[in-house]
Amino acid sequence: MSVQKLRLKYGWSQEQLAAASGLSARTIQRIEAGYPASAESLKSLAAVFEVDFSTLSPEQTMNPATTPSALSEQQESEAFAHVRKLRKFYMHLFNYVFICLVLLAINLTLNPSKLWALWVMGGWGLGVLLHASRVFRPDWFLGPQWEREQVEKRLGRPL
Repeated sequence: MSVQKLRLKYGWSQEQLAAASGLSARTIQRIEAGYPASAESLKSLAAVFEVDFSTLSPEQTMNPATTPSALSEQQESEAFAHVRKLRKFYMHLFNYVFICLVLLAINLTLNPSKLWALWVMGGWGLGVLLHASRVFRPDWFLGPQWEREQVEKRLGRPL
């Protein structure tokens, strides 16, 4: 079972888990990102989660990429990565709205004849739109289906 899954099950942040386990927050981030953890780190995390050490250690199989558990773990890690991207976008959007409202209020209070805040809102708004296009990119435009069609076209046969 993944450390991130257990952490979320308990409702802890990475910092809370780091404090409870005696590890650094950076170590927790690395383990959740898929980097190998030392046996001591895994033992510490197993003690905090009150699970057996073997449930946190990586499983050794003959072909781990084809096992159902490996596929579901891969899907889970992709889902977690997507949720992190969503969180970053929503924080970017919140910052954009809040700061633009403050700048607009300052602009209208101090110098209402020149709306310089609109330039900031427009430039930063383009950045927010680009960020949104990376997070919410439509699958029909250069997505997996398009990719599959191009590969089949190149091979001259269906996959």
